[in-house]
Amino acid sequence: MASKPMTCAFALALSCTVSPMALAQEASATQTASQAAKAHETNADIVVTAQRREQSLLDVPLAVTALGSDSLAQRGITNSAQLGDAVPNLQINSPYGHTQPNFSLRGIGVANEYNSNQASPVGVYLDDVYLAPRTSHGMGLFDLDRIEVLRGPQGTLFGRNTTGGAINFITKKPDLSGTNGYLQAGYANFDTFTAQGAAEATVSEDKLGLRVAVNYAKGDGQMKNVFPGGRDAMSTDTLQGRVSLRAMPSEALDITLRAYAGRDRGTQAAVHGLGPFRTGLGFFEINENRVGTNRTDAWGFSANVALELSDTLSLTSITSYDGGSQNLQQAADGSPLDILDINWRSQYRQFSEELRANYSGNGVNFVGGLFYGWDRNITDNTFNLPLPPAGGFFQHYRQVRNSYAVFGQADIDVADKLVLTLGARYTHDTSRYDDAYAYLFVGEVGAAPFPIATTVPCTGVAGTCAYDPAARFALSDKNNALTGRVALSYTFDSGTLVYASYNRGYRAGAVNGGGYTSSAGIGYIKPERVNAYELGIKGRAGGRLLTYAASAFYYDYTNQQLQDTRAGPVSFLVNAPKSEVYGLELETTLRPVDGFRLDASVGLLHSKYKRLTLQGADLSGNSLTFAPRMTAQVGFEWDMLQVGGGTLTFAPNMAYSSRQYFSPFNAENASGTAQVNSELQQGANAKVNASLSWSTDAITVRAFANNLFNRETFGYGLDLRGAGFPYNFLVPSAPRTYGASIRYSF
Repeated sequence: MASKPMTCAFALALSCTVSPMALAQEASATQTASQAAKAHETNADIVVTAQRREQSLLDVPLAVTALGSDSLAQRGITNSAQLGDAVPNLQINSPYGHTQPNFSLRGIGVANEYNSNQASPVGVYLDDVYLAPRTSHGMGLFDLDRIEVLRGPQGTLFGRNTTGGAINFITKKPDLSGTNGYLQAGYANFDTFTAQGAAEATVSEDKLGLRVAVNYAKGDGQMKNVFPGGRDAMSTDTLQGRVSLRAMPSEALDITLRAYAGRDRGTQAAVHGLGPFRTGLGFFEINENRVGTNRTDAWGFSANVALELSDTLSLTSITSYDGGSQNLQQAADGSPLDILDINWRSQYRQFSEELRANYSGNGVNFVGGLFYGWDRNITDNTFNLPLPPAGGFFQHYRQVRNSYAVFGQADIDVADKLVLTLGARYTHDTSRYDDAYAYLFVGEVGAAPFPIATTVPCTGVAGTCAYDPAARFALSDKNNALTGRVALSYTFDSGTLVYASYNRGYRAGAVNGGGYTSSAGIGYIKPERVNAYELGIKGRAGGRLLTYAASAFYYDYTNQQLQDTRAGPVSFLVNAPKSEVYGLELETTLRPVDGFRLDASVGLLHSKYKRLTLQGADLSGNSLTFAPRMTAQVGFEWDMLQVGGGTLTFAPNMAYSSRQYFSPFNAENASGTAQVNSELQQGANAKVNASLSWSTDAITVRAFANNLFNRETFGYGLDLRGAGFPYNFLVPSAPRTYGASIRYSF
């Protein structure tokens, strides 16, 4: 997960302080704990905190998918951008490869937005800390306890910008008993080497413990570049690290301090762009003179302090400070010509504090508290365009957002096995966009720009306002929102849970981060709101034979925020006034015999804009972007046989998606434009992953293949023809990857 640098030597040093006898004893204890954890997952007793308190997954009246570390490994998921292969109705896309992924749950996401200043409507959390910058969402996954994906608006307990849902990445923390850890190394095609490890030491039994984890990956580009001397696209070069210190000075006080840091230096995503230079190329090949680098950094600190005041009442404080930066050099034309070359640069800082109380007693479970969040984005983007003479636009701005909230939710036992849930959250958001300026310049790509005209602030046509180095533009906005949840759930004697709920979600208003040709295109747009109605059921049948969860939902969705690109090139941030989304989801696990587990899920989705007009075109009735009508996943884990003192396990899985559109126009074109929006879609496709592993108490050897049949699919597309370019922007997804790894646990 977004955790970052540290050295493997540090992790190894921790383990070297333990005697061989102690290591042998701890290896046995670790294996016992691992087997117990696996047994819990097998019996579907996964403990989650989706309602900010510990509950069995089957007792939570929400649509939640929980993935443990073993499940992630068997499915071949090593990056947050791959989660769509395991969660129904979850789509993940990005114009930058794994960097700055856009999460879309049940059709609700940032649509075709690509600017770094926009908040994700699917809230992303690291150990309950909200991560505001979307660049930090493109994380390598390592040393995780689990991932919880909450589908549907989470406007009460998570709250901030969660109209689509929330994803919580929960890392492993010291358990204050013994010493354990692991070392893992792997090699894959594209000359990719991976290594990760973790070491945990208990300084004082049940009192003080330390855990250190690192993750490293480096490999060649997955997209071959035929341009002489050109770099291959989609290479890997990441290093991440995390340190967790946990202290329990008394049974009533539990303190966890976490620090992480990391960096990514891989090359940019491949682009299918200008048509004549695609001639003779394979799908996974490009002809590009300037494949840039994704230079991203992320770091942060957090303190989680839990104080048990009594058997019924506890307090939790979560304080965090995080930062990072991105420097993305993107050749956005897919050709050896300098038609569109962009340098996306931003620096981030954020602070948050959440104080909450948990009460359990007298037939009531209550969670309530206060939240404050602050984040800042300073952006400097350079757009090199085919202007006569060569030149482009430079853009600078600073965005500062503050969010204040008070919230509470109570689960009330109104009758035997019947629970009424009432929750509310009041949020006050402020946002300021200032120190903004942009100018038109002349100069080659990479050369120092020579300003010739101020474009922001300027209300006229680009190039008509004289250059003024002191000119600045600023504006501000504020929003208030009352969101909440009402639910009724009933648990039968068999353990089956049924529920009906209403949730209201909210995403704060936003300013157009892509406005650089004129200040007339920079303004705040309305907040998003979702009224969500849901029916659900979850439980078991036949003892441990079958576990299932199903939900049906309907969304009344207003003011989705999306980009509208126009000739200029100009992008406008606009609201889609009215949309509706409804669908059905089913997740099930079948265990017919010991040593065999079948997991399957399906998501059915209907989405449409009920009212939307862009560039004079009536798009009412069109599907929402990145909202396929059907997604499905199926896979199994089969312990085939015992051999050489270990277990041989085969684990294939398949992920299917029906057609999805990348533009709100779908396949339509606005009259009088050069649009060819039929290119901006991906047809139905299925991808197969598989792994074969051999495991003993301490060693796991694993071979894997992802996208086994090398399916050729696009993951993102943007209308550039309508913006005045002779091509559309399309990003291909990864080709087949395969390799092997070995892991030693102690």
